[in-house]
Amino acid sequence: MGEQTAFVDIAAGDGRKADAAVVRDALGVGVAVGLSGFAFGVTSAGSGLTLLQTCALSLLVFTGASQFALVGALAAGGNPLTAAAGAFFLGVRNAFYGLRLSQLLALPRAVRPFAAQWVIDETAAVALAQRGRRQVRIGFAVTGLSLYVLWNLTTLLGALGAEAIGDTDAWGLDAAGPAVFLALLAPMLKTGTERAVAGLAVLLGLGLLPVLPAGVPVLAAALAAPVVLWAEGRRQGGRGER
Repeated sequence: MGEQTAFVDIAAGDGRKADAAVVRDALGVGVAVGLSGFAFGVTSAGSGLTLLQTCALSLLVFTGASQFALVGALAAGGNPLTAAAGAFFLGVRNAFYGLRLSQLLALPRAVRPFAAQWVIDETAAVALAQRGRRQVRIGFAVTGLSLYVLWNLTTLLGALGAEAIGDTDAWGLDAAGPAVFLALLAPMLKTGTERAVAGLAVLLGLGLLPVLPAGVPVLAAALAAPVVLWAEGRRQGGRGER
């Protein structure tokens, strides 16, 4: 009821200014992140994937961190199944975004399968920052459309230009994906528990990198969440007994 009331109040206000502000912010996010598709195209082509495979990943998978994780593991000589598993676990977070966005967007059933393709970090961040349902829908749609079009276009350009660039490692483009992902993740770490999970995940991922096959450290890093939550539960349980 509170959520519905907020939507009504927003709709009764100055909707045009609110809509324009959402479009501006959404386009800013879409353009800024979409340009990093060029780095993915170059990295993917440098890891041995064909032009068709590279473009298919962006068109069908469309979740940047998972795409970079997949091609990075393949480039390091990892098993394709392990690489795919690591990319899958990174992409699972989008399912949790979808649970919340489905309530806020309230889209018709026929539209939901198509909207699901755009449920990623950026669209979720822009949509969840809005207060009215109309603004939520505008933010989600504009971010998703601009980012999807630009990401796929720059992926194509990056894959085509990979040969001209030469050695991608020398340019450091393989670090672009993790850098973008960390830039998006850092502002979300607001509590001590979240920071602890992120820190332990980094330690597990980097610490196991020299001893495990490529792609496996990413899977092992996922253990950080249950370990930290278990420790947090034990700590709070100990306080309760006192």
